[in-house]
Amino acid sequence: MNDGKEDIKMFIHKEASRNDKSFIFLQKIFLAPWPYRVVRFVLGAVFIYAGFIKLIDPKAFASVIFQYDLVPDSLLAPVAIGLPAIEFLAGLGLIFNLRGSLPVIFSLLMLFAFVLGYGIFNDLDINCGCFTPAEIADKNSLKYAFYRDLIMIAGVSYIYFYRRQHIRIKTVSNQEERQK
Repeated sequence: MNDGKEDIKMFIHKEASRNDKSFIFLQKIFLAPWPYRVVRFVLGAVFIYAGFIKLIDPKAFASVIFQYDLVPDSLLAPVAIGLPAIEFLAGLGLIFNLRGSLPVIFSLLMLFAFVLGYGIFNDLDINCGCFTPAEIADKNSLKYAFYRDLIMIAGVSYIYFYRRQHIRIKTVSNQEERQK
């Protein structure tokens, strides 16, 4: 007599195998080299562009920084030149896959998200200062930039995940070769 337990077990087995296939498909996509390269290149290009635009006109960027009222006046000039230079160099480093560039970009994004969150929380009606002085200068610009930074943080997380998985795969294959 079939009390339904067999049907439930069969259903669960089919669902588990279907989910495993979906998981394996997604894993193949996310661990493929091309999405990794595209995300790395796009993030690097965004940072190169943002840093370059700010380096062209550091006075305008200094005035944006001043509006947040987070940096002392004596440090405005060094920050207005140094921060875009770090952005530019970190973007280049990410494109050329140089060691250390990803943690710098992650740190910059966390800093930017904090500053933008500060601006949103305090209801500042200022330019976000992300790319150009000509950006839309209303509160929604800060929210838009904040969400954009969160998306870029997700991209950085994907790159970390990809690298971690790749190192794990290489380690396992190296161990298998040693055993032979």
